[in-house]
Amino acid sequence: MKHIRSLLPVFLFLSIPLLQAQDKMVRLIPQPAEIILRQGHFQLNEELAVYASNISLFRLVDYTIEILKEDLGVAAKVSSGQEESNTLQLLLDGSFENKTPEAYTLEISPKGVKIVSLTPQGLFYGVQTFRQLAASNGSSRTIPSLLIHDAPRFPWRAFMLDEGRYFKGKEQVFKLLDEMARLKMNVFHWHLVDDQGWRIEIKKYPLLTEIGSKRPSTQVGPLKWKSPIQSGEVHEGFYSQDEIGEIVEYAAERYITVVPEIEMPGHSTAAIAAYPWLGTSAQAIDVPIVFGVGKDVYNVTDPRVYRFLTDVLDEVMDLFPSKVIHIGGDEVKYDHWKNSEPIQQYMQENGLETPADLQIHFTNRISQYMESKGRRMMGWNEIMGHNLHEYQTAEDTEVKEKLAGTSVIHFWKGDIRLVNAAVEGGFDIVNSLHTETYLDYSYHNIPLERAYRFDPVPADLSKKHHHKVLGMGCQMWGEWIPTSGYMDFQVFPRIAAYAEVGWTPAGQKNFTGFMDALPRLLNIWKQRGIYYAPLEWAQPDRQKE
Repeated sequence: MKHIRSLLPVFLFLSIPLLQAQDKMVRLIPQPAEIILRQGHFQLNEELAVYASNISLFRLVDYTIEILKEDLGVAAKVSSGQEESNTLQLLLDGSFENKTPEAYTLEISPKGVKIVSLTPQGLFYGVQTFRQLAASNGSSRTIPSLLIHDAPRFPWRAFMLDEGRYFKGKEQVFKLLDEMARLKMNVFHWHLVDDQGWRIEIKKYPLLTEIGSKRPSTQVGPLKWKSPIQSGEVHEGFYSQDEIGEIVEYAAERYITVVPEIEMPGHSTAAIAAYPWLGTSAQAIDVPIVFGVGKDVYNVTDPRVYRFLTDVLDEVMDLFPSKVIHIGGDEVKYDHWKNSEPIQQYMQENGLETPADLQIHFTNRISQYMESKGRRMMGWNEIMGHNLHEYQTAEDTEVKEKLAGTSVIHFWKGDIRLVNAAVEGGFDIVNSLHTETYLDYSYHNIPLERAYRFDPVPADLSKKHHHKVLGMGCQMWGEWIPTSGYMDFQVFPRIAAYAEVGWTPAGQKNFTGFMDALPRLLNIWKQRGIYYAPLEWAQPDRQKE
């Protein structure tokens, strides 16, 4: 994936008054890199035609016509020729100056609209900008004449949905993908398996869904992690491979890459409940009815377990064209390995001194397997070792093994020493620091302004390594979101703030301007039945628990 660090220059001939007018009159989410206001306006009407310069853009033309009808009630038609008058032109240009794949220019004049890019993806983002501009003046459908030069700050702008804990279903996923597209987010990180549920059909191992996708009850109640209360209701659900194909195609039409996460070697209790021989103890266990880290982990020294995981990955890679596959790798309970004589013997035979060394040894095998298939492994920062949890000792996490390959390190902890170790080791990173990006955290802990001010480039990271930061992700962990309404409350409006974090140049961000633009989005979400958090909850100056 291409690293994007050179941002569009600010044109010096823009005066301060014009910049102030721009900030007041044209505020979008995410805010474009550069807006140049011009005189006049374009009047959107029923005679609008949509023209594409290449036959490969027919789906984008259909999509553009569809959203104009949905958003504005404008029944645009397909243009048979390149007419400038009252036409929205979608133009691919191989000589386009900005070679960033997602860059575009949008030019609006009284005569018509022109979007130009090197790629269809860039044109798609230009359509999203035009869509927002067209909706900003309500029923008047009057759009100011302007020129926008735009490109994202980061190439990785992700939203993560955890369905291992609660299955949501494809209609909810479609809704999230639609809003990601509106906000120019391009990675749907799909957490499909965990201790409390396995949500993806694997044909070679049918018990994963027959057993692993169901639990007889679920921990609930205001005490959350400490709650003794059970729902007493069965929770179940998984995606068939056909449904996953539908979702991947739907995302691709919106230029969103679906990155699946298949947890290993920890967070694997649901799989072990289906096939007990996968676990360190090889004992029968149930899918957990309480949240937290599960009862067992994979026995990564058993050749049968390695074969199982590569078989699963083969089917996953057949389903998901993403070059990156996420393996989790976080919060492994090492006691299971420490208390197993066969595992201790394997470690001794292979010169592995600590459980962390064993995890890296295993992770390197998985990474090499993925690379042999033309894919790239991603994992939470524990895959590097050195991470200490309450159920580990310092001795457990001392490592001599080194993570190999082209892995992407996904940081949810913010130790700058680990970040530096990753980038100095040649690894790319994605920053999802939990204190800044976890959508399951309350608005008291991460109010809207704090989300907006998150910078994926750590303040203490040397400038020579800034290009190694691919971008950011925001995470909707699912333990305490049993319904889509509560999920909406936690996600919206913070997802808009994170979208601007990922797209907008740091120097163009302005929280006051963001708040000025937000009500238009809130109105759209209300019309779509998205139950966002009211601003009196989300705003930083009026927080409630």
